[in-house]
Amino acid sequence: MSEEEILLVYDKECPACNNYCQVIRIRERVGKLKIVDARENSEIMDEITSKGLDIDQGMVLKMGDQFYYGTDAIHALALISSKSGIFNRLNYWMFKSKKVSSVLYPMLRFFRNTLLKLLGKTTINNLDKDENSKF
Repeated sequence: MSEEEILLVYDKECPACNNYCQVIRIRERVGKLKIVDARENSEIMDEITSKGLDIDQGMVLKMGDQFYYGTDAIHALALISSKSGIFNRLNYWMFKSKKVSSVLYPMLRFFRNTLLKLLGKTTINNLDKDENSKF
């Protein structure tokens, strides 16, 4: 039985996002989690951009052919997460409810954007065609 590869695409230059993605664990029977830096050119980023998903406004979780974006991504991660460790139990407890996720995620996104500004980091701008044409 082969493991399904589950992709989690996020901004690695955001310290909060990076820490979250480094410690999140999913149940082994669900698949193997692969974290992807949204700042690197990749097939998955091309797919995300072609779907019109603004990576600056939300992380993306891809399971099979299904894409989960922003609030839906963090909610889906909570549902498939391992309950081992304090962080993963807290993550499950906070984001297992879709309603709670829809309230908390925009706040997390606001803090992410503020943190990037304070650190002098640029946004990814994957939907800005002029920005992407420089590659």
